[in-house]
Amino acid sequence: MLTDVKCKTATSQGKAIRKLADEGGLYLWVYAEGRKYWRMRYWLAGKEKSLSLGVYPEVGLKAARVKRDAERKRLDANLDPSAERKADKLKKKQAAANSFEAVAREWYAKQWHTWAPRHAADVKRRLEKNTFPFLGLRPIAEIEAPELLATVRKIEERGAHDLAHRMLAVCGQVFRYGIATGRCTRDISVDLRGALTPHRKAHQAAVRPEELPALLKAIAGYDLIGDKQTRLALELLALTFVRTGELIGAEWGEFDLESAIWAIPAARMKMKTEHVVPLAKQALQILAELQAIGGGSRFVFPGRNRDKPVSNNTMLFALYRLGYKGKMTGHGFRAVASNILNENGFRSDVIERQLAHCERDEVRGAYNRAEYLPERQQMMQAWADMLDAMGAGGKVVIGKFNKAA
Repeated sequence: MLTDVKCKTATSQGKAIRKLADEGGLYLWVYAEGRKYWRMRYWLAGKEKSLSLGVYPEVGLKAARVKRDAERKRLDANLDPSAERKADKLKKKQAAANSFEAVAREWYAKQWHTWAPRHAADVKRRLEKNTFPFLGLRPIAEIEAPELLATVRKIEERGAHDLAHRMLAVCGQVFRYGIATGRCTRDISVDLRGALTPHRKAHQAAVRPEELPALLKAIAGYDLIGDKQTRLALELLALTFVRTGELIGAEWGEFDLESAIWAIPAARMKMKTEHVVPLAKQALQILAELQAIGGGSRFVFPGRNRDKPVSNNTMLFALYRLGYKGKMTGHGFRAVASNILNENGFRSDVIERQLAHCERDEVRGAYNRAEYLPERQQMMQAWADMLDAMGAGGKVVIGKFNKAA
């Protein structure tokens, strides 16, 4: 029989493994490098098997004997400890594969490539921060509505009401994916409708049409307080009224300057459909200036690192410096352009197509690339002429620039 002293002082005596017997099939395995493990030998159906009982000295002699006795009782009941452990490991493995985190990551892997890179990163980060710490290890089929509610309410308690609603919607998509892959039977997020604090999404600030001329004059003088590239970016944003992210990520390879066309790839568009922007003469002039100051970067608006574009906040902070904090955002150019173009009699379908407010239908999107293109080319040149007139005359002119009106 072993003693505490024997266990403590035992060595392998030059062997790769030395096995020291206690009683009842209990052994202390001593390895050449000094590691010591408890194992129990037993026979079942005439076949010798062994079972790990822990590491010495974390598991002492007394504790190892208690474990051995417990396993002996299982053998007396015709239960195979080794087989049961394998079954437990399999159950744990299956539980891990069916956990909320596992299902969510699998769903994410199926979706992320269809999203803009920034949105994909946001979804992953929000799942990892807001749901995995609380629901990640739970089998998705066992999660109940109150548990999900408690999780999203933690977000609400931070005052992030919009994010709470967004995360509830994301969780709903994960549960629906779980249903499709046989890991759960229902989407419990639908039970939480009305359970969160209502949140009204704030519209991004935009100047009124009559305030646009003053803004254009302010932008024209931005070189006095900022850099030329940012001023040109604001002017090109006003001319094209694309989304800010679409502008700052622009690469020269997307432009056909001879045809006066900018084709924004589907991967960079919110609706995942390639978007064509006809370029007015004024836009082409700005692009020529940008090429001259771009330093050979592939980006139209390179940052300090010429291999990356400027920050998303570059133009927003420029508008702040011009005194338009809370009054105007980069996105606001879309709203004001839509208002003025509609007032000038351009067809709403043409305006909506130029705003890239298009259907998510993939087949329709495939041939919508050039939809209304001649009218859009005429409208974009008229819009550029309008901006010139507003910047020079200080007021919005209605009904003068639409030749088709």
